[in-house]
Amino acid sequence: MTTDSVTLQREIAVALERRNRHLANHRAEGLTGEGVVAVDLLPRRLRKAKKSYNARALAQAVQQNRGEGYHLLQGRGVRPQTGDLVLARVGAIGQHKRLESHTSYRRHLFSGDEIVVVYGNRYAPDQFLAEVPRNLNFTNLVAAGGMAGRVIDKHAAISPATVLEPIGLIADDEGPVNLTRLAPARIRPWQEARAELDALPYRPRIIFVFGSSMNSGKSTTLGCLVNGLTNAGLTVHAGKATGTGAGNDSGLFRDAGADRVLDFTDFGLVSTFQMSFESVKDAVFSVAAELANPEEPGGEAPDAVVVEIADGIYQGETSALVRDPDFRAIVDAVLFACGEALSAAAGSSLLLEAGLPLVAISGLLTASPLIAAEAAAVVDTPIVQTYDLCMAGVASGVAGL
Repeated sequence: MTTDSVTLQREIAVALERRNRHLANHRAEGLTGEGVVAVDLLPRRLRKAKKSYNARALAQAVQQNRGEGYHLLQGRGVRPQTGDLVLARVGAIGQHKRLESHTSYRRHLFSGDEIVVVYGNRYAPDQFLAEVPRNLNFTNLVAAGGMAGRVIDKHAAISPATVLEPIGLIADDEGPVNLTRLAPARIRPWQEARAELDALPYRPRIIFVFGSSMNSGKSTTLGCLVNGLTNAGLTVHAGKATGTGAGNDSGLFRDAGADRVLDFTDFGLVSTFQMSFESVKDAVFSVAAELANPEEPGGEAPDAVVVEIADGIYQGETSALVRDPDFRAIVDAVLFACGEALSAAAGSSLLLEAGLPLVAISGLLTASPLIAAEAAAVVDTPIVQTYDLCMAGVASGVAGL
């Protein structure tokens, strides 16, 4: 593609993104049950559409039933909800030029492609702030894992979002197909999940990884810790309890040696942004409780459960979780990933003041010996090189195992 073509694509993306904001702000009144049309969805069309990671449960169902039994909901009365699956056509290519498939293979996107993604809200300081739109007007691809949302704001350093033209919500005889219906795992009230943890005959060590922000090294820190504990001969289960649905983190944890990997998308959530705190708490406890169990009944119980909490500790849901006494009661150890000495000082202070058992600071700051030295001079918590966590002795010491 020539430079002129790329420039034109970006200009189109900007123009459509602006138009989308205008369209989506005009709610169609009086059409909550009216103005909805059911349209046939040919099985071959659904099979051919590129299915995203977040739509992997549908992809598995389509593989089994050959795409039979689905139709599309169209019209001015359609109100997308978080977790609804939508068949959409790619308009202008923007920031996301590839779509993470249901097998985590990144597929190239072309204008005119039909893709299956999921409506959701996104909070990503390095990328997009986006929300579920109120209708089926043009919208955006706001996450490579397959999230459709209306862009509210974006980081200045990234391109405008890829533009999507929703064709219709995917539905069956029960109504719109939503992730919660397809989820292999169940979110339960946090009290129930905590009771499950307390009733375990062998309770594994439960470790959480927090960070100062997006891209502070949380996932890499967790992956290295999993690898080190595995190298020590321990059984480790790992997961991600909050954030935006994507397969790269789960893939990292699996490659690091985790015997079992789950994230919130396995529980029917495409993201946890804008959920009530009680619902976030239910999700976090449910992920931890599920991971604390053997993968199969009568199977081997894990020695450690390691869970990532997305975004920074000042982000709304994460901040509330840090201060929550019920959450604090199930945590055995905390690692904090950050990028500079100031974050190390502020973050460690906040976590310790909340009564959380902070055992190590790691992440992006350890890439620079100078920054790591600055941090070591102002915090009492040990600074641990991220990749040193791959060593059995270091990982076991940090985890208290």
